[in-house]
Amino acid sequence: MTVDDSGSGTDAQGADPGEDPLALRLEQLILGAERRYTPFQAARSAGVSMELASRFWRAMGFADIGQAKALTEADVLALRRLAGLVEAGLLSEAMAVQVARSTGQTTARLAEWQIDSFLEGLTEPPEPGMTRTEVTYPIVELLLPELEEFLVYVWRRQLAASAGRVVQAADDEEMVDRRLAVGFADLVGFTRLTRRMEEEELGELVEAFETTAADLVAANGGRLIKTLGDEVLYAADDAGTAAEIALRLIETMAHDETMPELRVGMAFGTVTTRMGDVFGTTVNLASRLTSIAPKDAVLVDTAFAEELIRTQDAPASEAEAAEEAAAAEKEGEEPPEYRFALQPMWQRPVRGLGVVEPWLLTRRDVRP
Repeated sequence: MTVDDSGSGTDAQGADPGEDPLALRLEQLILGAERRYTPFQAARSAGVSMELASRFWRAMGFADIGQAKALTEADVLALRRLAGLVEAGLLSEAMAVQVARSTGQTTARLAEWQIDSFLEGLTEPPEPGMTRTEVTYPIVELLLPELEEFLVYVWRRQLAASAGRVVQAADDEEMVDRRLAVGFADLVGFTRLTRRMEEEELGELVEAFETTAADLVAANGGRLIKTLGDEVLYAADDAGTAAEIALRLIETMAHDETMPELRVGMAFGTVTTRMGDVFGTTVNLASRLTSIAPKDAVLVDTAFAEELIRTQDAPASEAEAAEEAAAAEKEGEEPPEYRFALQPMWQRPVRGLGVVEPWLLTRRDVRP
């Protein structure tokens, strides 16, 4: 929504002469205000420079609109709020831009999904002879306040959970650079499937995979970082939680005949978090381990294996576990109960990371 000296091809009210009247009515309904300002007028009303307003709008993902009068009081208020946070010293200018970008990227995807998958189905004409135009406006009018309230509720819940993790961090550095377990789950042979399946079938498969993965990650205490069609990236605060998620993903997909095989790679270590995403060598290693993992199997790095051993989620070896069980029986005590088993694999070079020693992670066969 920045000024473009070349002009925008729109009239004085910001509307293209051929613009659909329903689209304009829907925009006014959703925004709750009429178009009143050009970008320059909005920036001036908000008390910010045009340069800063442009940075904020671009960060939020809004297109340049030239000199069109297409902005509302809500746009002015949003600018004023962001600029006010900077003026009050609560946010730096760079951080305010990051807030705008992260919010814009997240809500853009949500809005696209709601229109493509949700509203599109609801606005199918219920009776012959009715047009979608006659159905869309009242449906949006009914849904809008409910969806808005639900969005705010989910955001507050997620914010509370994230804030809780931050205050439990050991120090300030750990808030940004934290030790996490990171996992990639990847559908095997997805490229071949894209050549064999119809687009609608492929879309349904991807949606089913992402939904199942998201539900399992959340239910078992992890955090879904992002989905990439045939791959999901998740993180957990401890290796035991990440291991449980990985094995549940494998087990669940294996029982679904419509799904291809799955493979998972995980690593444990320092991770940099930015705008809800994760970066660093640990993430790269987890990705590389996924690419070399066998079908329906989980590979972890040495640090991940050592963390499972340290937390007594897995024995260092089955021989050691047998010795512990024998000693416990001799003393009349219960032997340690391990959830997972680790099997060292052959060391191998991994592109960009040198030689690594993968470990095969499985559920431990608990013997009576």
